[in-house]
Amino acid sequence: MLLSDRNKSRATFTLLGFSDCQELQVPLFLVFMAIYGVTVVGNPGIIVIIRINRKMHAPMYFFLSHLSFVDFCYSSIVAPKMLVNIVVEDRTISFLGCVVQFFLFCTFVVTESFLLAVMAYNRFVAICNPLLYTVAMSQRCCTMLVVGSYAWGIACSFVLTCSALKLSFHGFDTINHFFCKFSSLLSLSCSDTSLSQLLLFIFATFNEVSTLLIILTSYVSIIVTILKMRSASGRRKAFSTCASHLTAITIFHGTILFLYCVPNTKNSRRTIKVASVFYTVVIPMLNPLIYSLRNKDVKNIVIKIMDTKVFSH
Repeated sequence: MLLSDRNKSRATFTLLGFSDCQELQVPLFLVFMAIYGVTVVGNPGIIVIIRINRKMHAPMYFFLSHLSFVDFCYSSIVAPKMLVNIVVEDRTISFLGCVVQFFLFCTFVVTESFLLAVMAYNRFVAICNPLLYTVAMSQRCCTMLVVGSYAWGIACSFVLTCSALKLSFHGFDTINHFFCKFSSLLSLSCSDTSLSQLLLFIFATFNEVSTLLIILTSYVSIIVTILKMRSASGRRKAFSTCASHLTAITIFHGTILFLYCVPNTKNSRRTIKVASVFYTVVIPMLNPLIYSLRNKDVKNIVIKIMDTKVFSH
């Protein structure tokens, strides 16, 4: 085995997490546990509701079910380890464990950003070209858009992970975060990271710019079309169908853009951690709440299920 390979296989990292907030360990654990509990119940719940209700077998709900699946997955990659590290002394993670966590997390986050863009395009077709909707958003087309989102997420993650596997590390290092961020791995490497940094910049910039461009173009066209509508009720209905999606987009991309703007200095580390908690743990919990509270079909089914349970007892 080569020396660099041996170093990587023996490399161990300590995830500091929130160990600098000793007095807040119990409250943080309880809050994060409650948030993750809602995520675990809410996202699979939406998937089940969409599957059992024939009225919801439409492109919008097809995309929403995959968004819920992705939210559940990437939260589950980070949250359990974060919760364990709050209550235990040993916060170590192996190099392999760190790389696997990053690979899976990156895959689902990139997939989510493209799914949100696909959902914006779906709203654009539904409102701006309603007569072509069934043709433009056929089952085959919807499946291809979803598969493409997953495929691109896996491709981005695979390339970045391969570049990380080529790096060398010291035997034992500390990551001042609660999960294995790619930038954290790069900062700890004792080898040249210029290629990895370039790849990270290219993929991050392309993903954010391309998805935001699709979303902004779609919603500018939607707003123009809605404002041209003569019926006030028609305008309200069109705006209401977009409200939940716009809320989800604003929270997701707003948090990511905020993280881009915060300088990675010692003073801003806590700010970065808080913002990271928001998009890794809080957003996957918020999405099912946003869509269920803003969507009449989802609300009606939840009410029916609750009524059935009440009367059954």
